[in-house]
Amino acid sequence: MAEQNDSTVVRFLIRVYGIVQGVGFRPFVARIAGKSGIAGSVCNKGPYVEIFAEGTEHQTDDFLFRLTHEAPERSSILKVEKMDVEPEGGKSFTIIQSEKVKGDIFVSPDIATCPKCRAELFDKNDRRYLHPFINCTACGPRLTILDSMPYDRVRTSMGVFPMCPQCGYEYTHEETRRYHAQPVCCNDCGPQLYITQQETDDLHGGGTRNAEALIYVRSVIRGGGIAAVKGIGGFHLCCDASNADAVKRLRELKNRPFKPFAVMMRDMDAVHRECVVLDGQEPLLDGPQKPILLLERKHADCGSGSGQPRLCEEVAPGNPSVGVMLPYAPVQMLLFSYPDGKSMTDCFVMTSGNPSGAPICRTDEDALEYLSPMCDVILSNDRVIRLRADDSVMSWQDGRPYMIRRSRGYAPLPFMLSGGGSGCVLAIGGELKNTFCLANNNLYYLSPYIGDLADVRSVQALGEAVVRMENLLELKPAAVACDMHPKYNSVQFAHELGLPVIEIQHHYAHIASCMAENDYRDGDVIGVSFDGTGYGTDGTIWGGEFMRASYTDFTRLGSIMPFAQAGGDLSAKEGCRIALSLIDDDELALRLGLCDKRTLSMHRTMTARHINSVTSTSMGRLFDAVSAVLGYRQRSTFEGEASMALEFAAEAELRKGLRKTENSFDFLHSVQDTGTTLISSEKGEDGRFLLNTTELVRRIAEAKDTGKVPGMLALTFHEAIADMVLAGCKECRRLTGIGTAALSGGVFQNLLLVGMCRSRLEQQGFKVLVHSLVPPNDGGLALGQAAVCQKRRE
Repeated sequence: MAEQNDSTVVRFLIRVYGIVQGVGFRPFVARIAGKSGIAGSVCNKGPYVEIFAEGTEHQTDDFLFRLTHEAPERSSILKVEKMDVEPEGGKSFTIIQSEKVKGDIFVSPDIATCPKCRAELFDKNDRRYLHPFINCTACGPRLTILDSMPYDRVRTSMGVFPMCPQCGYEYTHEETRRYHAQPVCCNDCGPQLYITQQETDDLHGGGTRNAEALIYVRSVIRGGGIAAVKGIGGFHLCCDASNADAVKRLRELKNRPFKPFAVMMRDMDAVHRECVVLDGQEPLLDGPQKPILLLERKHADCGSGSGQPRLCEEVAPGNPSVGVMLPYAPVQMLLFSYPDGKSMTDCFVMTSGNPSGAPICRTDEDALEYLSPMCDVILSNDRVIRLRADDSVMSWQDGRPYMIRRSRGYAPLPFMLSGGGSGCVLAIGGELKNTFCLANNNLYYLSPYIGDLADVRSVQALGEAVVRMENLLELKPAAVACDMHPKYNSVQFAHELGLPVIEIQHHYAHIASCMAENDYRDGDVIGVSFDGTGYGTDGTIWGGEFMRASYTDFTRLGSIMPFAQAGGDLSAKEGCRIALSLIDDDELALRLGLCDKRTLSMHRTMTARHINSVTSTSMGRLFDAVSAVLGYRQRSTFEGEASMALEFAAEAELRKGLRKTENSFDFLHSVQDTGTTLISSEKGEDGRFLLNTTELVRRIAEAKDTGKVPGMLALTFHEAIADMVLAGCKECRRLTGIGTAALSGGVFQNLLLVGMCRSRLEQQGFKVLVHSLVPPNDGGLALGQAAVCQKRRE
């Protein structure tokens, strides 16, 4: 090839893969082309953005540098391909109509309102002043309004709203912030707010619209009422989080006596007043995803310079933390700050608008049927939500997020596994906290949160979401993966799809999920899978497992000591039942107040005769039992309540700094060097090792009976379990030679336990894999199912 000089014109065909649709990428390309003096075009192809760039070498080098170094904040470039093509002598650069081609699809999640749009929202001189649907190329709804790719207005639920001339000008002129912003609209065009009314056949509720509707809903909340508010991915139930009576009433109407409510705070000033904010948390709270983040609450006597906390205790009873998010949609900002001359709280309860166990409501019909009995007013709008997206929920561990529920703002961003599987599969996920996963080669797309599939409405929502995601991503699975439990709705759903079904053991899927999130490709791991329940390969209930695991198979190496789980579904809610099975001393059980004599007699009969009783190795139930023994929770009103109370008690004791050696058990002291006593001399029927957990619970109970401080015993229990995890992993390493441990399952939402286990294992030379952006609970199960399913089909 002849040597080129600086004036030689070249032309490249460039393909950019990643999150490059719905984030203002084509307008960005057009702008940098103008700055670099480039002629050509840019086009959405669906799987990628295609660019033709023509100019001198200097101009094209400058363009390519800007392309990768100045890309929109919300974009994510995964790969750039560049090919030489013949110059055409072009003089201009244009955005051309999208064309659809086959390939991997990347769909942008919904993006919280950006700072520039928020400033315009409250700028009296801006034509979008107080506009409840303000958005731009950098923010607004994406996934929840999308019909199909490529991402253009006609393929969204905004397609039914014609743009006014001014919006049309902004949409077509690159100097504006709304150049090719697909949901663009203003006060003169686009969706409208309205109050629904049951009394009218018109679901849009007659004449109470826009400003009038906002002002009225604000008055309802200000007066202690409850409002249902349609947001980006569904409805919320909203009330004043500083009004104890309002929050109590919402608890009664929602039949949610103790489970914490999420709180939306107006701004970071309110967050700092109410909560302790650690380094790194504010950018996450105030970033483009705006998840719910669990923060430590401040108390009225904390002496904070930012003012005294105002949240009522009823928001999260007995909980040292509160789930906090900032407003991410314009309507939420207006509910806080609409200039009607009336004061308004800066903290709302903002909880998912749904009946217990059902998916979040997304239509007016759903809201009228299910939310009307729970609220005083319903504020809706006529922008259709195509796909539900509940709020994402995170905790915080070791300076980074620790996902509890992955949904709005994150789904359906794919996880990429280097050297991943091949082919397209669908993984249905778990029965509880359901999310599903569509996998295509090395890309794994986790869905928004669906809910608990015990409710038929959630199963219906799952079916609708699977079809929509398959269409959006243009994927046709060749097989479906699911759990093994023969009575789960998720399993029945999988078998009704007409595809080959691969059933994958629950706890193995947890470990595969942790491996996949960490992109682990260095062989087998020691899997520590702790949760509430899962169907084992032997027909018993598992939940406290040690295994050797790869993406192709697993071997069960150990577990906690089996016990009788009597009482059917009630045993998952009543830790006292589990405690009775673990404590064989009747008088001790009675002294601890676990039950009365009649109940004790019935329980002993059930376990002896195997009536409504199953064998279990559930670590989650073990935590429930100790919570009951120590008097924290004998019964749970929501999943994890008893275990959370035990964790909170242990953390409170730890904060006191009064840990004394003499308050620990000799049982624990004697194993500091060898770790052998923590593992029982008994073996399981399959030869696996057994942790001495029954003995641990018995000693906890005896110590409580002799007057030991419950908080100290709660902390000791956590320490003992962490010691047992170390002992179990060391035994697995002795058996297999493997030095990497993966921790997964719902019990590992307990960050105190995660920290204890991780530090012990790392001190003993283990590499430890934990979760971060995939939940350790059943919300992450589908990722593991998909990874295993692909490998088993190779």
